[in-house]
Amino acid sequence: MKWLLAALAVPFCWMPLTAVAETVPEIPFDSIPGPVRLPANLYFGEVAGVALNSKGHIFVFSRGNTRGPAYGAAAAQLFEFAPDGTFIREIGTNLYAWGFAHVVRIDPKDNIWVTDKGSDLVVKFTPDGQVAMVFGRKQEASDEDTAPLKHPKPPLPPVDGYFRQVTDIAWDSAGNGYISDGYINSRIAKVSKDGEWLLSWGEHGSGPGQLAQPHSIAVDAHDQVYVADRGNRRIQVFDGDGKLLRIITIDVPFDPDAKPAIGNKPKLPIPEGTLQTMAPGAPWAVCITPGPTQFLYVADAYPGRIYKLSLDGQVLGVLGKSGKLLKQFGWVHEIACPSENELYVAELLNWRIQKLLLHPQK
Repeated sequence: MKWLLAALAVPFCWMPLTAVAETVPEIPFDSIPGPVRLPANLYFGEVAGVALNSKGHIFVFSRGNTRGPAYGAAAAQLFEFAPDGTFIREIGTNLYAWGFAHVVRIDPKDNIWVTDKGSDLVVKFTPDGQVAMVFGRKQEASDEDTAPLKHPKPPLPPVDGYFRQVTDIAWDSAGNGYISDGYINSRIAKVSKDGEWLLSWGEHGSGPGQLAQPHSIAVDAHDQVYVADRGNRRIQVFDGDGKLLRIITIDVPFDPDAKPAIGNKPKLPIPEGTLQTMAPGAPWAVCITPGPTQFLYVADAYPGRIYKLSLDGQVLGVLGKSGKLLKQFGWVHEIACPSENELYVAELLNWRIQKLLLHPQK
């Protein structure tokens, strides 16, 4: 397959990408059936998040524990499983933060973090499951103005310490956290390891450094921050102070008859000025592997593939497609990548986790 990695021409403050390759190989892979097992009468809803700690324990953040009409329902449960998939516990049962699960992350000290889009909160748990730190504030149940958040254009000015439909968090080598905020504010917040609000950057838009639905975030070993700018169909890479370093776009040809996991096939190209969420290559989830040589994994919703990239933005391989069977994907919402050839993916539409073993040597 032919592909071109496109770079945008913007001011000299960041390095444009010029990498070009002749082919992008399909990466052979297997999906391990039943990587986690729930006890009887306990079920996943939409699986929004998956993460692993240093012991290989698997954490799953699900939009479950809700019945009846969708409007106003709380939909979030956090589960822990042993490396062999055996259920260990539910964390945070009836937690005040639970509203609408978004992602779960594990920091280098095995603390457990969640972002909740429904309550606008980021919560840190200790490894034993105790609440250790909270960022943001939930709307008051007693306030007459409490209601679903509006999406005015232009958005209302952001407020330090508050989030509007927060999405994700990642950390640098000093322990600072970078929070993607999110569906409305379209910015990145930086907080210290002690919980101090340090700064934020970004605003809604499509220009260099502007964001539209920053949906996922990761930090590499050099403390560069990779933001899945989903609404603009690109990944923007910043330093820890918000300086734009480069922009990565994924342009890999695909089968024109490819079917979406749900809904009508998007009419391409999607007009400029509108959200590119369902465009091929629009990053829904990003993950950076550990190790001396790091790789970037990215998932899109249509045509429903996972891409393997070098950190400079070269597409090295691609795998999967939309569908309901194993080795097919229904809106991958978070990726955990404990090694180059082992991935865990959380799927919204299929209500499951898949464990993928990649075989690039084949």
